[in-house]
Amino acid sequence: MITVTERAAKAARRFIRGSDTPATALRLAVSGGGCSGFQYDMSLAAAPAADDTVVEAHGVQVLLDPASAQLLHGVTVDFVDTLTESGFTFHNPNASASCGCGKSFAV
Repeated sequence: MITVTERAAKAARRFIRGSDTPATALRLAVSGGGCSGFQYDMSLAAAPAADDTVVEAHGVQVLLDPASAQLLHGVTVDFVDTLTESGFTFHNPNASASCGCGKSFAV
């Protein structure tokens, strides 16, 4: 399915705890757009939908809708925090191309 690194899970837990609205999980999705055709979307969720795939990773629930789950199969989600960059990163072995920022891809 997907892999969420410990760093990404730690960041997700921090965002869930700091959320202004009730949240218990991180939702990953794919939508059309970006420079390469598809883009990664992330949001916080209060609960899984009935048809979600739920992945437990280092104490964090990650929710995937059915269409996104197919496009995210095999993806590794990480989190970087350096002087020049901070945020979630995606390594997608299914991508035939991706943009320079790493936030969109093509299959």
